[in-house]
Amino acid sequence: MGHADPVTLTVFLLLFAGVAGLGLLAARWRRGDLSQLIEWGLGGRRFGTWITWFLLGGDLYTAYTFVAVPALMFGAGATGFFAIPYGMLAYPLLFVGFSRLWSVARRHGYITAADFVRGRFGSKSLALAVAITGIAATIPYIALQLFGLQVVIAALGIQTLPGFSAIPNLPLLIAFVVLALYTYASGLRGTALIAIVKDVLIYSTVIAAVVVIPIELGGYAKIFASIDPKKLLLARGDAHNLGAGFAYSSLALGSVLALFLYPHATTGMLSSSSRRAVERNSILLPIYSFALALVALLGFMAVAAAVKTMPGYAAGFDRFGNNFAVPALFLTMFPPWFAGVAFAAIGIGALVPAAIMSIACGSLFSRNIYRDFINPDCTPRREAQVAKFIAFAAKLGALFFVLALKSSYAIELQLLGGIWICQTVPAVLVALFTRVLHPIALLIGWACGIGAGTAMAWSLGLKSSIYVLHVFGVAIPCYAALSALALNLGVAVLLSIPFNALSRGPRADETMASDYIAL
Repeated sequence: MGHADPVTLTVFLLLFAGVAGLGLLAARWRRGDLSQLIEWGLGGRRFGTWITWFLLGGDLYTAYTFVAVPALMFGAGATGFFAIPYGMLAYPLLFVGFSRLWSVARRHGYITAADFVRGRFGSKSLALAVAITGIAATIPYIALQLFGLQVVIAALGIQTLPGFSAIPNLPLLIAFVVLALYTYASGLRGTALIAIVKDVLIYSTVIAAVVVIPIELGGYAKIFASIDPKKLLLARGDAHNLGAGFAYSSLALGSVLALFLYPHATTGMLSSSSRRAVERNSILLPIYSFALALVALLGFMAVAAAVKTMPGYAAGFDRFGNNFAVPALFLTMFPPWFAGVAFAAIGIGALVPAAIMSIACGSLFSRNIYRDFINPDCTPRREAQVAKFIAFAAKLGALFFVLALKSSYAIELQLLGGIWICQTVPAVLVALFTRVLHPIALLIGWACGIGAGTAMAWSLGLKSSIYVLHVFGVAIPCYAALSALALNLGVAVLLSIPFNALSRGPRADETMASDYIAL
């Protein structure tokens, strides 16, 4: 964090401004009536295989991911690599499970996962629980994208320029306005176009980084030799403690179950033009996981480059912690013009997911709270207007987290968000295959899971999501989301038995078995 380099800053601003303009012009791409929620929020369900690939990639692999995963490798070592296997394992679930959600959503005009829950179980209350969970889990996630952008802005040194120092966080406020304008004007179309540019920049940066930086540092052998051996491998368990390996596996498994239940992932998936596009993407998207594996290695490269000890970066590490490792590495290893490209890739990588996340929040509120409980007779135009307003409010709430509160609060709430979103597995993912669970039992199970998961994370001071269970004298360090989900499912299954027995006649279900198969 020093003075702004004119070349780096110019390249960044040109790319950022060009992409912002592209987002605003996207309203004219594949024209549709943007006063309708399905057009604004799902792009009219007209994105083919490649557009969906870019959109989901830009949605799932966020700016914060490209900052935080290497930061975790930089600070904690091998534990940070959990993001790679869970990404790989999530795509078979997309192929087998969530392609069914696409089919039934297309048949019945569902826009959100909560729409499906309402139709499947005939329960607005259960749908409301899913919608509230999705919104609560997503807003801190938006804040983390703005936090990633804030790290890049600090690395660029924009705040040191004349005029900018007088107004704290002015660059971030400008970026927020750009994000709000193109999201409102273009909806998911603008995000899809920007995702293409973002991915080109990300892949260019990653390829250059994994080739150039090791050459500068003397090769990968020297890079790995510079890492503390204790950080290269997870500690082994024993008969009394299953150890870090079990915690790692549970974290990966819980993340697999949660990934496509996040509202922004569901939005990206439902925007596909066909079930085949979804299935093809389950095969193509692991390319991103391979790229993320290379990105994760940047954390070890930052250790080998000793960026934390270099003069001029102390303020960055003091303010952002290990999250400053990747920007510091790029400033150290790349010429100024390419550092500008790399920072633009991360900055644009914040716009894409933040836009989709806010759109998803708007759709959930408009469809499953406003229409179901506040104004059941609202027109489609009014429904879209409400969604646009809530999308803006979600971004504003995320900005509040970044500017008015400590960034750690957003990180802690996002940690809780992962735990919370996992508790929608029974009502959404399990329900794609069976409706044997009773909606009241599912609602009680959801409440138990939310309460237990939150209590576990709270007892850890919201600093970790790995809670140690003690079962028959054996310590089991397990992802709190998975432990809470086990309780959630257990309660739902046990209570469904008496509730189903006491039910009179068949329960409401507007879907049929044929709705879940390929059209």
